[in-house]
Amino acid sequence: FIKNMITGTSQADVAILMIAAGKGEFEAGWGVEGSTKEHMTLANTLGVKKLIVCLNKMDLCQFDESRFNEVRDTVKDFLSKKNMYKKAKFVPISGWTGDNLLEKSPNMTWYYGNKKKYAGLTLLEMLDTIKPPKRPTDKPLRLPLQDVYKIQGIGTVPVGRVETGILKPGDAVTFAPTGKTTECKSVEMHHE
Repeated sequence: FIKNMITGTSQADVAILMIAAGKGEFEAGWGVEGSTKEHMTLANTLGVKKLIVCLNKMDLCQFDESRFNEVRDTVKDFLSKKNMYKKAKFVPISGWTGDNLLEKSPNMTWYYGNKKKYAGLTLLEMLDTIKPPKRPTDKPLRLPLQDVYKIQGIGTVPVGRVETGILKPGDAVTFAPTGKTTECKSVEMHHE
């Protein structure tokens, strides 16, 4: 799981973080045993530039605006203190009832009325606003390593994100700062 999460996250342009809005559920994920903060920090560390925070299960709190604000403000405060994702977008949804996923929800009219306070977009509309970043493929290859796995029968597998340039099988690769050079045998993207 960790390997897949790291490789998948390292290639992402945007992270969508699902947070359960139900009373007690958000608190469990936010507490010491939870992993909500860890996922945001990891996405930031792995170079994901944009974050959409979905407050899911809004049906459990009767689509309450004050609960949305409470969770949003807690997460925003954490992100601000950690100096991450200052422009994170927050969207209330219910996967169970389908509210605010593809179409505006009649249960959350408060979310659409105040453009200064809320984005007022469905999850799909919010995804459509994100522009893909320009890839600097014309520059030399730069691939910071996040991890290195030694897999029996396969060999050494470095994991990282191509920040600049292009990497393809057969390329000669030089590692800094050691200066060691080897041939790239294969390139694997997350689930590809």
